Amino acid sequence: MILIRAIGLTLLFLMASLLPSNAAEADLRAIIAKFATATNFSATEAVVRELAATGDPLVERPLAALADGDLYVRKADSLVFVGKGGGDSVELLDPLSGEKSGEAVKVGITKIKVNNTLRRVIRDALGTLTLRAKDPAVRIAAADTMFKTPDAANIEPLDAAVSNETVATVKALFEQARAASVLVSDRPEADKLAAIALIGARGDRDALSLLTSVETNSEGAVKDAATAAIGNINSTLALWDAGQNIWYGISLGSVLLLAAIGLAITFGVMGVINMAHGEMVMLGAYTTFVVQQVIRTSFPGLFDWSLLIALPLAFLVAALVGLAIERGVIRFLYGRPLETLLATWGVSLILQQAVRTIFGPTNQEVGNPSWMSGSFDIGQLAVTWNRLWILVFALGVFAVLLYVMKRTPWGLQMRAVTANRRMAASMGIRTPWVDALTFALGSGIAGIAGVALSQIDNVSPNLGRGYIIDSFMVVVFGGVGNLWGTLVGAFSLGIVNKFLEPYAGAVLGKIVVLVLIILFIQKRPRGLFALKGRAIEA
Repeated sequence: MILIRAIGLTLLFLMASLLPSNAAEADLRAIIAKFATATNFSATEAVVRELAATGDPLVERPLAALADGDLYVRKADSLVFVGKGGGDSVELLDPLSGEKSGEAVKVGITKIKVNNTLRRVIRDALGTLTLRAKDPAVRIAAADTMFKTPDAANIEPLDAAVSNETVATVKALFEQARAASVLVSDRPEADKLAAIALIGARGDRDALSLLTSVETNSEGAVKDAATAAIGNINSTLALWDAGQNIWYGISLGSVLLLAAIGLAITFGVMGVINMAHGEMVMLGAYTTFVVQQVIRTSFPGLFDWSLLIALPLAFLVAALVGLAIERGVIRFLYGRPLETLLATWGVSLILQQAVRTIFGPTNQEVGNPSWMSGSFDIGQLAVTWNRLWILVFALGVFAVLLYVMKRTPWGLQMRAVTANRRMAASMGIRTPWVDALTFALGSGIAGIAGVALSQIDNVSPNLGRGYIIDSFMVVVFGGVGNLWGTLVGAFSLGIVNKFLEPYAGAVLGKIVVLVLIILFIQKRPRGLFALKGRAIEA
């Protein structure tokens, strides 16, 4: 008995919850049925406005079909349908649900006619529906569209939307869209002045574009107000542009830090001018490409993890190649910097040609995982996720490397060899193996830099060539072998480059930076942060 009562109560609850929606749908169908009795455009327009007044998103389908000329009345029973297809017969769809309702020959149906005036009414009605959508994102998109394409006909729907809106941020966007529509209407001058003040407070480039148009097409107080608002917006945007350049410079600095930090170790500890360092970066990028190819063909569900999988593999590949170069070539050339420069330059050419032979000379596609795609805005500052993650990654690599150098026995041995190689050897440190492992570490870090760079640059055999000169500039400017100097040097050069580019261009900007570094090292030959030690001082 209790079970039967429970079932009965459940059924009653379900019926009660369904009745309002069924009743609402029945009301919509009753309004749509009025299209069958509309004898002229004015009557049809009245039905359109009645549908729009319901604010129900279900009416979007019949209104859109009417605007496209696809709304029909079946002569046999005066029912209204959406019609699809050409020829002698038309497929009939339910105007609300879109479900198939059979077919009809063209002589058995009548198309509901529309003209340009009615199409404008339908467009406004559809805009009103999006302004009343349940999803705030849809309402925001509607407000943004109306702001960028202002129309005096939008004022009344926006007035209704403003009065009904409960979310403050969305309401502010509706008010701005209404102000934009006021500026292209015949409203009084006082209303336009208030609208200019509101749009001027918005302060973005869309507002600037709109006010520039108003300034051109207006006169008197409205023109003067628009001119003043444009001046204020330009001042605000100048500050945001400076902030954007700083962000671009920090972003470039993080890339330079990744490319140079491994070089700072090998150059500082071993005194080797490694011209093949850029090719270690290239090997890391191609390792990422191979990992993604395997994942695409065999494990597509793991694509978002591809970079995390590629990181240790890129480090291992580049470190092993670096170890082979040190053991096979560089260890015979210590103390002869010119010979190491030429030898590593030859190794770089060999590695480039080997990659061309295996993968071809063209760029390879390396995709962005979903968590590194897209961007977001902070005010007028645009920040891409891939650049932000590369910055975080670069700082993470720096922190780990700093810990290794300062807090581990191996790091202590490296610093001892850097300060005084002969004294370190006399204390039992195997300097040849320190050299080999240091070179492998620097090459491995370059490899994981390639993983990051594959997300923002073309993966090609020439990838490393574009970073080797900048890497040496960062190391020399910051101080050879000093990690903090490399950090400060990378971000300093990145920001200076981005501020020079708008005035001097990318190439000339790099030349100016190079000249400034040359002048700087004339005064401080050891860079910003010079290493200390008896052998170094000597």
